[in-house]
Amino acid sequence: MKRPTMKDVARAAGVSPMTVSRAVSGEPGVSPGTAARVEQAVRQLGYQRNDNARNLRRKNPTTSTIGLVVDDLANPFYALMARSVEDEAHRRGCLVLVGSTNDEPRREREVIAAFTARQVDGLLLVPTIGGHGFLRQPMEGGTRVVCVDRPAKGLAVDTVTVDNRAGAERAVRHLLGQGHTRIAYLGDRFGIWTQRERHAGYLDALGAHGLPEDPALVRHELRSRSDAAAALAALRGLERPPTALFTTNDVITMGVMGALGDGDRVDVVGFDDFPLADRLSTPLSVVSQDPVALGATAAQLLFSRIDGDRSAPRSVVLLTRLIVRGPGRAGS
Repeated sequence: MKRPTMKDVARAAGVSPMTVSRAVSGEPGVSPGTAARVEQAVRQLGYQRNDNARNLRRKNPTTSTIGLVVDDLANPFYALMARSVEDEAHRRGCLVLVGSTNDEPRREREVIAAFTARQVDGLLLVPTIGGHGFLRQPMEGGTRVVCVDRPAKGLAVDTVTVDNRAGAERAVRHLLGQGHTRIAYLGDRFGIWTQRERHAGYLDALGAHGLPEDPALVRHELRSRSDAAAALAALRGLERPPTALFTTNDVITMGVMGALGDGDRVDVVGFDDFPLADRLSTPLSVVSQDPVALGATAAQLLFSRIDGDRSAPRSVVLLTRLIVRGPGRAGS
């Protein structure tokens, strides 16, 4: 069946195609009666406006789409961030394309290439550990870019992050205040900027208490719950196992909490809150960051750039907070 055109709507409503265009776009100067006839014809014919053709006629065409590139959309943190971005975009009449990279530079390039081929107006990017010089060309072509959660190496753009280092230091200081001196660090890939910052905060807290880092208590490169559970098993097997754990993201924390048994006498503080963390048999203390605020702030910055803001790149740092729900899983 042939797709109805604006001319078909005009014929059915008894008006000109120009009047249909103005009515569909909500422009002033169309009488209520005429607008009602056009609306009725649109519904009867199933007419849909061709935004691509409409954009081509504009002096400064846009597609009313943005791309969001995250590490892993299955992670609750990024899912909440994506929903927040979508809410901001919806208020602007804009659609969001979302892709995951699994922190792989090659996949990141592929996702971004797919988005720029669709001529998105801007990109919100959680950068991988690779370089990002390849973004200069689409940026020179008018694609606006804002980084969220992490800065991009060698890219002068707006960035929205949290106080990762200070938040991690507060978490470890809390454990030190409970009398622990053997505190294990369980982290994601060390090449990820947020992980380096959180590890630095861990060291800051130990150093402030005159404690050196014990390499046997440090585990990097944990990408899944099963990785975290395996790391916990290895730490249990040490001659002097840790009495407390600092876990650096929600996936690692969930993996650890799922692997701990009733007989484990170990306290845990995790970076990132997650659903039901406050419903565990012994509530879990966490460093809470707000993925909704991260996504909303980054989206607002991106839309301001799309609207023409050409001021110097900004770095926005949102605060975390330590939520103490109990001494830990089992007490010291």
